[in-house]
Amino acid sequence: MRLFYSPASPFARKCRILIREKGMHALVEEVRADPLSGDAALLTANPMNQVPALIDNDGVAWTDSPLICARLDSLGGAPFFIPEGEARWSVLRREVIADGAMELGVKYRLESIRPKGERSANWMARWRAGILRTLDVAEGETDPEAFDLAAIATVCALTWLDFRLPDLGWRQARPRLAGIQDLHERRRSFRETAPA
Repeated sequence: MRLFYSPASPFARKCRILIREKGMHALVEEVRADPLSGDAALLTANPMNQVPALIDNDGVAWTDSPLICARLDSLGGAPFFIPEGEARWSVLRREVIADGAMELGVKYRLESIRPKGERSANWMARWRAGILRTLDVAEGETDPEAFDLAAIATVCALTWLDFRLPDLGWRQARPRLAGIQDLHERRRSFRETAPA
């Protein structure tokens, strides 16, 4: 299998962490891609020209980090990061919350790097407020004891926000999130995939 990623993508980082935590290094080749350059291999894997994208051993393309992570989790054997039964829905809900913070953050970031005369202060304010509201929800729903796909997604979101939006100031009002970020970023899988 081949996973297309870029080093700064929090969505691709989720997949890369899962690969490491499940011991799937030998099964998945990580291929660095540049979505901004019209990377031909990435376009073949994902016509939306976004990372992550996974090509499986049968040549089937998988896009979108929740789908890729679910597929990898099902293929790799234990440990499993998406449980079965009713617990599954809690993990998926919390993953969506983390992904939402990432999506709003990416929108904010892209708007912030547009030429000054083209930026929309209204959209930036809206997305910033949305990020902070989403983190408030995550603070209330985070299980500090859990290490599942939702925890991985949450830490990826927080670290990416620190990386791209260092002035956001989310940490002081959200000690549970700060605690799980500090705890999990010590793991080898997180250190090896730190955004760059």
